Amino acid sequence: MPKPPRRPLTLRDVSEASGVSEMTVSRVLRNKGDVSEATRLRVQEAAKRLGYVPNKIAGALASSRVNLVAVVIPSLKNMVFPEVLSGISETLETTPLQPVVGVTDYRQDKEEKVLFEMLSWRPSGVIIAGVEHSDASKAMLARAGCPVVEIMDTDGEPVDCCVGISHRRAGRQMAEAILQAGYRRIGFVGTKMPLDHRARKRFEGFTRQLGKAGLEIADQEFYSGGSALAKGRELTHQMLSRTPDLDFIYYSNDMIGAGGLLYLLDRGIDVPGQIGLAGFNGVELLDGLPRQLATMDACRRTIGERAAQMILDRQEGDLEPELVELEPTVTLGDTLTRS
Repeated sequence: MPKPPRRPLTLRDVSEASGVSEMTVSRVLRNKGDVSEATRLRVQEAAKRLGYVPNKIAGALASSRVNLVAVVIPSLKNMVFPEVLSGISETLETTPLQPVVGVTDYRQDKEEKVLFEMLSWRPSGVIIAGVEHSDASKAMLARAGCPVVEIMDTDGEPVDCCVGISHRRAGRQMAEAILQAGYRRIGFVGTKMPLDHRARKRFEGFTRQLGKAGLEIADQEFYSGGSALAKGRELTHQMLSRTPDLDFIYYSNDMIGAGGLLYLLDRGIDVPGQIGLAGFNGVELLDGLPRQLATMDACRRTIGERAAQMILDRQEGDLEPELVELEPTVTLGDTLTRS
């Protein structure tokens, strides 16, 4: 695995990379003083390339740290991330460290801005969702000078520490369960595709496993909206109108899957006899549905707990990078015929 992050960058590093004085670099980064546009752009490009983030701790040394852990997630609307945050918060509760949250809306440009602002306060650690980031974000994470833990996904090269599940493997496991139950005409409904890299990887693993059985996805629907019951109903209706002989629909998350289930039950369609369904995440909120949706636990709370513990361990001097891959389990529920 990669070496732990090196020391934070200084104005001198940006000065040497851009070929201008430290004073000029300071003026550009503080947006103060009279600096030519060409020089300004050269300094900004060098800072971005290096991953430089200014220190906003007034009067403190560049190596100072505040007792904050920066937690960067794509959404607070998605039911998944509040549970992750609960695991982080509870683990840090009896320590001096406090989590502070930034939301990216699944956008890499917004992730860059969130990271830039959070790292400028010199947090004691960073917990960030996913292993896919822009070059600028990767540079900032690599030079953060504090423990970095990427969470939720292990399909990639982490910057430092990592804890999550393999989403490609999760997709393969769900495909195996569906095929074992005898379904063959399978559709897929995905949200936030392709910005949600984890949902994309599950789809890749899912379709690859179907391909090994000589099958292809019979119909698919991607949309960029949030995870809503109403959207699940709408997209299930559209898909079955186009492809009425489907015998299974796999949803990228439980919320749209629950919407699909409610739509089918309202129409009097036999679930799972005529058509089976499955989602992803194991959201406990949906336990009150008329039928339990087949799903897969994403180990959300455990991921939050382990990530926070990694930050604490690094505070104690354990500097070895660590990768932890957790094992999600398929729950057949009432919507996937048991073989």
